[in-house]
Amino acid sequence: MVIRVLQSPGNVFVGGKVFLHAKQPGLETEPQFGNAIYIRDGIIEHVGFEDDNAITQCRAAGAVVHDLNGRTVLPGFIDGHIHLLRLGQSLKKIGLDHCESIEDIRKAIKEYAIANPDEPRILCKGWMRYMSKPLASLVDDLDPRPIYVDSKDLHTTWCSTSALKEIGADTLADPEGGKIERDADGKPTGAFEEAAVFTIIWPFLASVATAQDLEDWIRAAVETYNGSGYTGAIDMAMEEQTWATLLDMRKEKPEQPLPFRLAAYWLMRPSSSESDCLSQVDRAIEVWKELNAEKSPDLHVVGIKIICDGIIDACTAYLSEPYLKGADALKAPAGQPFWDAKILHAVVRKADAAGLQIALHAIGDAAITMAVDALSTCSPLNRHRMEHLELASARDAKRLGELGITASIQPVHADPWILRAWPGLLGHRCERAFPYREFSDGGAPLALGSDSPTSPWDVMGNVYVATTRKSYRNTKYDQVVNYNYRLGVCESVVAASYGSARSVFWDKRLGSLEAGKVADLTIWDMEWDKEKLLGAKIKETWFSGEKVWGA
Repeated sequence: MVIRVLQSPGNVFVGGKVFLHAKQPGLETEPQFGNAIYIRDGIIEHVGFEDDNAITQCRAAGAVVHDLNGRTVLPGFIDGHIHLLRLGQSLKKIGLDHCESIEDIRKAIKEYAIANPDEPRILCKGWMRYMSKPLASLVDDLDPRPIYVDSKDLHTTWCSTSALKEIGADTLADPEGGKIERDADGKPTGAFEEAAVFTIIWPFLASVATAQDLEDWIRAAVETYNGSGYTGAIDMAMEEQTWATLLDMRKEKPEQPLPFRLAAYWLMRPSSSESDCLSQVDRAIEVWKELNAEKSPDLHVVGIKIICDGIIDACTAYLSEPYLKGADALKAPAGQPFWDAKILHAVVRKADAAGLQIALHAIGDAAITMAVDALSTCSPLNRHRMEHLELASARDAKRLGELGITASIQPVHADPWILRAWPGLLGHRCERAFPYREFSDGGAPLALGSDSPTSPWDVMGNVYVATTRKSYRNTKYDQVVNYNYRLGVCESVVAASYGSARSVFWDKRLGSLEAGKVADLTIWDMEWDKEKLLGAKIKETWFSGEKVWGA
């Protein structure tokens, strides 16, 4: 390499390990490392070894030398599935993840209420159904202010009576694809499920927030993610208000963009009206054309997101066989799809024809089959994807690779600690839970994400669960979930960086440490051993050649 006249001397990192991009890694792929990387003017100029001529020349030309002291340089990570605004908002909510009972929940809420008398509402997160039923009556006496409790998966919101009143729940009908739980007299009891969360609770809480609140939440999310080793993400529930906030922030300070890259999928609302659904696709196409990857490579809409079913724990995931227990008399015994198959096919065909990417949330095996069937009619050139894929059949796992569908997975959802209710709900079907190995071996591209704020977004915690199938949340819990479906460490690291980048056509610029790509990188104090990943510490995050976070 010949060093041309430099506008800036650049930065060279030596004295550690530099991860060399692995193409198509598998379970047994061993990592390859260099020990030097040179970046200048936001671009990676050279990756290799300290005695390479390029490194010698850049040092002689005055590049700033950074001694890694044995640390490891990895790409800037790209979370393959997040909810950016919800993440920022959640950072100020009461965490209930540690709770095991209604007594624990009540104690946590009461302590927060006493410590925060000026907050207009009490917002909580991390509740799971095994802890308590979502009844307003169980929390009404804790505080007169409205109380909103997010389930861990964000598919249910548990409200107090004062929250139900300010929303006007008594006057609301169940939205298509959602449910407001009610008693025998039709009176809301406290829980909003599925589309009732996305179309009622989220918009309401956003409407009572100020514009400054929304901006602060986004900036807090970005800062938190930079501090976790991320330089970008893929938002999986973009809607009008969040998008408008992002555009306002971009317009107000064009010279100070967020140190974060965001590709977004526009959330579709389920409807029994095909014309209504197609009009939503028209809006997504409009937004996509206004600000696409060519016009704005680091902030743009790439496609549409469709939620095809619910979740296992609430018995709303769509299964081919009934749940063993848990589905009450008002729920379908095997769950049901949120979208009519005919309308789903019409929507994906229109989006695909327009060049949009399509992301389909599918958790239950029947929903996964329905979603794969729909995407089988689309062009693989558009790199469509499926989210979660928690209970896929062997046949559908194979079809993903055959059709070029990206398997967008969140290993933190496979944490054994949060799956303790599954055997009682699914029985022997738990043997099919999270079959990542089959996805990879079948040729499906992998994109690894966290689904934050529903789950922890610690990169190495995610990789730990993917590779060990052990618990990250409770390391003392010794259960292992389907070890035969594990991924390799190298395979998982690549899926969390290059795989996510590739899924939204960022792979020519981002996702790996290669000459010519954007200089997004992270520096870690870590051992490359799956059993020691939880001891890994992020030390620095660099975005476009600039250090944006340091321990």
